[in-house]
Amino acid sequence: MSPYSAGDDKVDILIVDDLPDKLLALQAVLEELGQNLVLVQSGADALRELLRREFAVVLLDVNMPDIDGIETAELIRQHSKTAHTPIIFVTAYADELQTARGYELGAVDYILSPIVPQILRSKVRVFVDLYRAQRRAAKVARAEAARAAAEAAQRRSDLIALASRELSASLDLRASMERLLEVLVPNVGGCAVLFLDTGNGHLGLYRQDREPARALEALTLLPPAVRRAMVEAQNGGYPLEIRTDAGGSNHWPPWLRVAHVLPLRVGDRNIGALTVGTVDHEAATLDDRGLLEIATRAAIAFDNAQLYSSLGREMARAKSAEEKLQEANRRKDEFLAMLSHELRNPLAPIVTAAQVLDKVAPNDSRIAWVREVIERQVTHLAGLVDDLLDVSRITQGKITLNREAVELGKVIEHSIEIVRPLLDTKRHSLSVHVPDTPVWVFGDYSRLSQIFSNVLHNAAKYTTEGGLIELNAVVDRGSVSVRVRDNGIGIEPQFLPHVFEVFTQGYRGLDRSQGGLGVGLAVVRRLVELHQGEVDIVSEGPGLGTEVSVQLPCISQVVQHAGLAPAVRSPRGGKRVLIVDDNADAAESIAVLLQIEGHEVKTVTDGMQALSCLESFAPHVAIIDIGLPGMNGYELAAGIRANRTLQTPLLIALTGYGQAEDFDRSREAGFNHHFVKPAELRAIQTIIDGDLAADAEVEERRTSV
Repeated sequence: MSPYSAGDDKVDILIVDDLPDKLLALQAVLEELGQNLVLVQSGADALRELLRREFAVVLLDVNMPDIDGIETAELIRQHSKTAHTPIIFVTAYADELQTARGYELGAVDYILSPIVPQILRSKVRVFVDLYRAQRRAAKVARAEAARAAAEAAQRRSDLIALASRELSASLDLRASMERLLEVLVPNVGGCAVLFLDTGNGHLGLYRQDREPARALEALTLLPPAVRRAMVEAQNGGYPLEIRTDAGGSNHWPPWLRVAHVLPLRVGDRNIGALTVGTVDHEAATLDDRGLLEIATRAAIAFDNAQLYSSLGREMARAKSAEEKLQEANRRKDEFLAMLSHELRNPLAPIVTAAQVLDKVAPNDSRIAWVREVIERQVTHLAGLVDDLLDVSRITQGKITLNREAVELGKVIEHSIEIVRPLLDTKRHSLSVHVPDTPVWVFGDYSRLSQIFSNVLHNAAKYTTEGGLIELNAVVDRGSVSVRVRDNGIGIEPQFLPHVFEVFTQGYRGLDRSQGGLGVGLAVVRRLVELHQGEVDIVSEGPGLGTEVSVQLPCISQVVQHAGLAPAVRSPRGGKRVLIVDDNADAAESIAVLLQIEGHEVKTVTDGMQALSCLESFAPHVAIIDIGLPGMNGYELAAGIRANRTLQTPLLIALTGYGQAEDFDRSREAGFNHHFVKPAELRAIQTIIDGDLAADAEVEERRTSV
């Protein structure tokens, strides 16, 4: 019976003898061990088997033809794979010379014939047990090495994730540098140095042991070898590992003998260098790949911080300029209001005086002519004052609309009646085309009449005598478009973009025969916008006429197709972007940059808040942190995609985890893009801008089903 349990793996034992009877005898003796017995009859066959597999022990006959046992043992010892395989010589006779030669070749024992079975089994069992122990030890060593490698990989991943979180926590450059140094020391080494080119100079920081980060005024304060390596790494853009000078310095402990120097690169630009000091090469917690990954992420974070700082300065200057403009605009509005009021006061006495003249001398033709001139000019002046008052009220937000259901045809008829005297005076031909069925809009009757009378008045005023004016109203897709076209003097191309601005007019001769203040179209635009409409003007150039189009929403019920969610439309000037991040500073900093680019941004701190605001905010883009409290980012993405009541937004993961499996999980959860913190914000902005056209195409395809 075998002394080994069924769970033990069998080992191989090689028996070499040229006599079949002796092979069978040895086999019979060793079968009780329960191992794999391999029997061969020559030294050559033995060598082939030894190269094919491992053996716990070899029983080798000394006296064999061709290659005897001693020669076979010598060949076995020459091969690295079999150099340490135990050999037991079996022989009927052994002199001292032969025995000495056998032991010299590494024989572990000599067994003389006739063989005592118990002794042979006992000796072979020893080597079987030894082989098993060695194999178990090797297995344990491999498991320990694998466990150590896994732990090192986990430590590397955790440190990189920690560095990413700290780098993305702030957009202040110095704060980001200090946070990175706190991660590196003492987690990676005993000292770390950061030196950046800020564009306006250099910024250096260093940290030793657990002391706070301190300023480094110049690289010359470091040991010469470290200083030269940092300059070389920054200029060349490649990492270095060097032995430091034995003396050290106030900014570099003398017991740190190895410096890991890494360039800080963003694209093809070198913006600085990072150095981590360790006792020796093996003492670094992170390998070279891990250090380079942190340096890469740090470079992006520092570049983002410098960009944000530059934008902050530009924003401050722009805000100051805007405040000055707003103050100047406010004073202008106040002046217009005061001027309009003061100009209106004398008008009534002037009109009264003209009427008195008519009473005093009713039959005097000269007095009648004077009265008509006064009344005509007062009427013109009153119109100018009314325009000024309208501009003042509109710019100060004091216009209030009395909204009601209004038939557009009646508004147009009233507008034509207002400008009819001017049309008749200049003998213009006016053609009007409106729909046969009534078109209803929700607005202020008097203000709508003002819109179209101003447009018609401009067309009549800037068209030479006997001109043609056309008014066409067309209803399409829930809105009405009213176009007024003339064959008048047209508009110069350089003035066309500014015609809706206050006090803007095209070229006028010294005679100023057209008159006016240039505020009519400014009033038209604001009144149209108050009615949720749009106004536009086109002209092919001087002498080629002008066309003004006013588009207003009609009163109608918009019916959605059954089971189809309303399409998400991008707001003018940008997208609606939802940012989900439990780090308020990180979320707000990204929000500020996106708002600068013209996007409408909403920030929330967890997944439940994000889901609750989906329908009300209807985001086009969602930027989501993976490590959210409660519901993580993967679960939130799945929840957003499960919502069938709205079009799924573009999903962007922004996280500190950047391993291959993290990208796979993001893809499985439904994310369109995965960025690792700190991400280059220009890249995220490019993704958002690049999806505008694609989104519109998808939206059109879906809503047309």
